Amino acid sequence: MKLTAYLDGIGLIGPGLDNWPAAQPILAGTAPYEARPLTVAAPQSLPPAERRRTGLAIKVALAVGQEACANGQLDAKQLAAVFSSSGADNDNCDAICKVLASDDRHISPTRFHNSVHNAPAGYWGIASGAMTPATVLCAHDGSFGAGLLEALTQVAVEGWGTLLVTYDMPYPAPLHAKRPLPAAFGIALALMPERSAHSLARIEVSFSDTASDALAEPELEALRRAIPCARGLPLLQAVARGTGVRVVLDYLAPLHLAVAIEPCR
Repeated sequence: MKLTAYLDGIGLIGPGLDNWPAAQPILAGTAPYEARPLTVAAPQSLPPAERRRTGLAIKVALAVGQEACANGQLDAKQLAAVFSSSGADNDNCDAICKVLASDDRHISPTRFHNSVHNAPAGYWGIASGAMTPATVLCAHDGSFGAGLLEALTQVAVEGWGTLLVTYDMPYPAPLHAKRPLPAAFGIALALMPERSAHSLARIEVSFSDTASDALAEPELEALRRAIPCARGLPLLQAVARGTGVRVVLDYLAPLHLAVAIEPCR
């Protein structure tokens, strides 16, 4: 099995990685990595009422999705979307669990509204105006790889330009002790069936039983290992370096994903 697409736009946000242009020299090894707390603004593309309801997970998902479309000069209304996260809105999950464990089990409509795993896809439709298909999935630590496979399959089978949005956020205590994600993180890839003037690279993905690639920078490697959607960092590093290379990404053990990357610029 081999799936191919052209990568036209990238969105990235994480601690010390404010966006894709800022992260490129860091991933290419020409600028040092400095860990900083992540900050992400409420999406101005949402109406005020919806904007007030957004938690960190939705802010991260929309921020990277919009950045990928902007960097690729793509119309979000024309793209199918795949949203992939190992947990989605973990603050909301914690709040609902606390309410259900209390004497007053009345859950606010906003909490209930944001409790479903496909909430970011709904907010994306409102923010972008997209009426195209949106797929939502979760595969624990293999969520980046599962999302990448689903997006590439849609490109290959349907011929659609497809936006992959992967995101994660930490759990508060006491859930954090059982699932210790250290920070919020998001990656978005705009994948197209044909090469354009904005294409960054051609990627071809196949299954592999080779061990996944690690990052040389210890702090970035710690993020890659600890945050499921950050498992895509070796792919972004290869694009940032601008050289043809093959990287291996985590998927569902014992399978891994081999990604061949051919720069278009």
